[in-house]
Amino acid sequence: MKQKIAFTLTFLLCSIISFAQQIQMPQASPSAKIAQKVGLTDVTVDYSRPSTKGRKIFGELVPYGQIWRTGANGATVLSFSTDVIIGGKTIPAGQYALYAIPGKSEWTMILCKNTELWGAIGYDQADDMLRFSAKPKKLKKKEETFEISFANMTDTGSDLSLRWEKTQVDFRIETQVDPLVMSQIKEYVIDNNTTDPSLLYSAASYYYTNKKDMTQAYKWISESVKDDPKYWTMHLKAKIEASIGEKTTAVETAQEAKKLAQEAGNPDYVALNERLIKTLK
Repeated sequence: MKQKIAFTLTFLLCSIISFAQQIQMPQASPSAKIAQKVGLTDVTVDYSRPSTKGRKIFGELVPYGQIWRTGANGATVLSFSTDVIIGGKTIPAGQYALYAIPGKSEWTMILCKNTELWGAIGYDQADDMLRFSAKPKKLKKKEETFEISFANMTDTGSDLSLRWEKTQVDFRIETQVDPLVMSQIKEYVIDNNTTDPSLLYSAASYYYTNKKDMTQAYKWISESVKDDPKYWTMHLKAKIEASIGEKTTAVETAQEAKKLAQEAGNPDYVALNERLIKTLK
């Protein structure tokens, strides 16, 4: 009996040592994770990156007309921290598997609610959140390794770009920035009747940048600079004054903002105010 126990313990010990001593090698399709703030939304992509390795990819390794996992290994997963708009449809915040059906002249892109599959094994169209079309482009330079990236960024959206071999497919992700910002301005500034200079400055800056109610923006920025003027808040005040036709006052405010910037040792804002003054004279 003792010999059997000793043998079992020896076998287990050898197995543990053998497992611990496994040879580590590079993955054939290494995993990757990219993250990007799009508007006010955190967008992440978890995927694996296969390489061509001399193979013909689209039309052969990845057949036309069949579901592809847009990568390798497990499903490629897109995550959105807020609702987004893709293909004209609102997609709720959450995680989605990204699949595709490649074609010679058109791809069908798929957002699937089931993110737990190994590749496309077990894929069921009933789990689709969205299907939409995307046009492939031919690349001049070969992409050896499959890559997903963000491109053509704006304040409210970004393209998600898939590139491999000599094919590129992009689709747009749009976010709802204005409703989110305006709800914050209502909560923190309007409903609270705030006197916080930084909140008033932020609200005025958003109104100015997005060409909203300039009279309201001017009230907020005037309140913001009343007791504690800063070179950046005074510069915004000058720009808002210029936008409502108060050019003489805007020049005076810009000169004061320039002086504050000089005292703070900020040459960028000195130059900004000099350019603004020049346009107003």
